[in-house]
Amino acid sequence: MTKIHLDTDIGGDMDDVCALAMLLKWPDLQITGVTTVSDQQGRRAGYVQYVLSLVERTDIPCAAGADVSGGYYRYELGYPPDEENWPEPITPRPGSPDKAVSLLKRSIELGAVIVAIGPYTNLMLLEKTYPGILKQTDLFLMGGYVFDIPAGYPQWSNEMDYNIQVDIHSAHYVLEHANPTLVPVTVTCQTALRRAYLPRLAQAGRLGQLIVLQAELCARSEQNEQTYGETCPELPRDIINFQHDPLACAIASGWHEGVEMETVPLKLETRESWLYEIPDSDGIPTRLVTKIDGNAFNEYWCNTICR
Repeated sequence: MTKIHLDTDIGGDMDDVCALAMLLKWPDLQITGVTTVSDQQGRRAGYVQYVLSLVERTDIPCAAGADVSGGYYRYELGYPPDEENWPEPITPRPGSPDKAVSLLKRSIELGAVIVAIGPYTNLMLLEKTYPGILKQTDLFLMGGYVFDIPAGYPQWSNEMDYNIQVDIHSAHYVLEHANPTLVPVTVTCQTALRRAYLPRLAQAGRLGQLIVLQAELCARSEQNEQTYGETCPELPRDIINFQHDPLACAIASGWHEGVEMETVPLKLETRESWLYEIPDSDGIPTRLVTKIDGNAFNEYWCNTICR
């Protein structure tokens, strides 16, 4: 049985909920723990606990990690309105980042794959507390911008790589001290949560209904069908959101249909407060997802939630 630990900034972009829901429905998978990052006095940890409660899995350990009060982040982090994004009020679950670090360490000792789908702050704190631990960790990171995005998809710049750029100090530290697999924006932007999935998701229990609620709010507020569906010929026209985090979690859990990886030596360089990962023969050898089948993944995710 695969073991996985999720480090998440759930509560902003809805793809974190889509990722956690997928892991909860994934066959033969044990979630050893969930930690939250860029939390705000346990607000994100409260969201995790709520999602776990929908499927009666509050036995899964959860801890609030690095808090925004620590001054790690580039700017103030926002949330969709709780009263529109969640079906009921959710109680925050504040805690000490030390507990999140301990939970991460425990998961590593249990042999879990660690998948980080938010900023890398908790991983930086883990490595500073237990030097050398990241080199021993099977680590997957959602983030990175190495190669150009293929034509037909959003032509974003390196600055759009949120997980790395919102806390470049932690990102630089982790990339130097770990042997991660990067699931970069170059491939995650080829995924889509489609409007066509909503009727099926609405029939997929409380998890599916929560996703539909958040998807409808996302569609109204982000208008990705107009911004990307009408302008990016390789994306479905009915795209509601990108599935950055579910893709990273699926690859970390062993999904490999259409997935290609390469080991690329990367040099890390900071320019005008932005971090760049540059292919360089003298750089750090880094495993990188370079190709996916976005449509196959989109269907796989929906089928997993609805199984």
